[in-house]
Amino acid sequence: MRCEVVAIGTELLLGIIIDRNSAWIGEQLALVGIDSHFQTKVGDNFERIAASLRLALERSDAVICCGGLGPTQDDITRDVIAHVMGVGLERDMAIVERIRQVFERRGRTMSENNLRQADIPVGARAIAEMPGTAAGLVCPVGDKVIYAVPGVPREMMEMMTGTILPDLRHRSGDTAVIRSRVLRTWGLSESGVAEILAPRLDELDRLRTSTIAFQASGIEGIKVRITTKGDDEATARRVLAAEEVVVRQLLGDAIFGVDGETMETVVLGALKARGLTVAATETLTGGILASRMTALDGGLATFRGSLVQSPDALLAPGAARPATPALAARAAAHAAEVLGAQVGIAAMLPSDAEGEPIGSVHLAIHGLASTIGERVILPGDRTRLREYAVISLLNLLRKSLAT
Repeated sequence: MRCEVVAIGTELLLGIIIDRNSAWIGEQLALVGIDSHFQTKVGDNFERIAASLRLALERSDAVICCGGLGPTQDDITRDVIAHVMGVGLERDMAIVERIRQVFERRGRTMSENNLRQADIPVGARAIAEMPGTAAGLVCPVGDKVIYAVPGVPREMMEMMTGTILPDLRHRSGDTAVIRSRVLRTWGLSESGVAEILAPRLDELDRLRTSTIAFQASGIEGIKVRITTKGDDEATARRVLAAEEVVVRQLLGDAIFGVDGETMETVVLGALKARGLTVAATETLTGGILASRMTALDGGLATFRGSLVQSPDALLAPGAARPATPALAARAAAHAAEVLGAQVGIAAMLPSDAEGEPIGSVHLAIHGLASTIGERVILPGDRTRLREYAVISLLNLLRKSLAT
């Protein structure tokens, strides 16, 4: 079973919007065992969209169109699909009523042009999931199919998981159960992870029980995706769990989370489990850490806040600046004291006079068994350096809490 993705919208070609939808759709297709060999972007032009759909139908069994289902004049996806099918459009009054209800729930009046969103190619059916005002479509074209979903990511994802992926699996005739798990790592390079796991990859090529893939994800670390297929749910989950044990033994504490977990969720969970609170001094990161933590702990129950200040503010008037490791430790202790937390953390750049390598950052944790310090060398410009410093500091705290 082969499925292509056609992303529709001139704004995608101009770079005004980055096409993350196609990447997500491609990932989901792979996870359910559907081959996807082509992805296309095309502007809001009738002839070019039609040509793209016809080409996709020539070489694939299914096509997912993403975008162009809105109410405005340049939203022509449904019109082009009807043209490719060789049929007209008919208005579905049940969808009209659903759109009207969406507007009423938002305290607004439906515009007349929204009625276009209820026009369905003859012979097609609307996708049951409809979180917004755009109806998704399942459109048969001979023994093949075109799916149409809106470009709004949340709406697209709901339609994909609720209708399209199950429908593709049904059409493919594959009754096997495919399950996947992502182990999230920090502190290793992609090549380093690959080198550690190389013998296991060779073994899996022979066993054919699971596959392992890597994805470098910037400040989210290196993701290691384990995928397995079984005759039934219990078999698939058993094989997946066994493979996870093997990978964890190889990668050790570089693994910080699973699937949707982030460094922040893991650290906050570990702190709560031990009944601890934490505060930070952000001389380098300037509030980035606080922003990430308070997104999850808005009530400041575990993360008590951060102090954004110059390293000089930590010194007595006229006092000489100590070596950065000692100053970072002082900053961590200062945050805990001022903000009333049991644990204080800080990340700090060395002074130019210390002559350390570019990208050096000193991390410090105060309030556990002893003051913990570490120097890391981080890549990138100042923006990336600050983001990496946040995750590196939280990772040090994570590992320290585990000991």
